[in-house]
Amino acid sequence: MAKLTPEQITKVSAWVTEGATLSQIQERLSSQLEVSMTYMDVRFLVDDLNLSLIEKEEPKKPEEAAAEAAPAEEAAPAPETAQGAGVVTVEVDTIAQPHAMVSGHVTFSDGEKADWYIDHQGRPGMAARTPGYRPTPQDITDFQVKLDAALRQAGY
Repeated sequence: MAKLTPEQITKVSAWVTEGATLSQIQERLSSQLEVSMTYMDVRFLVDDLNLSLIEKEEPKKPEEAAAEAAPAEEAAPAPETAQGAGVVTVEVDTIAQPHAMVSGHVTFSDGEKADWYIDHQGRPGMAARTPGYRPTPQDITDFQVKLDAALRQAGY
């Protein structure tokens, strides 16, 4: 990950305060500060700086809006995933993938799976098993916390 100057850190902090997304921060780092970072590195940077991204509420689908309008007694319980109750789980491979220092897989709260790795230069990566799948921001946060715990437990 690139080392930022105090002035650059101040700019990143201002962008987060303005409500910029990780993608926007990544683009601004490249275009305005000429610093190239991966999306995951930007995510780690924001976490390392103890900054909180502003969550923008996504527009609701018509069926979600109708469900909220219905009385609470009529609302059906959310279906549980195959993993049970929508929990993010992280596992570390006993033998890392050939291109990685350490690797494993994650199951997100909606049951989707992805393979993750940290390469020999310490760069993180992830490949969803379903093409185009993007986990929710909360799942990413849960993944990062659980990955950190799993790696510490494995001695990394």
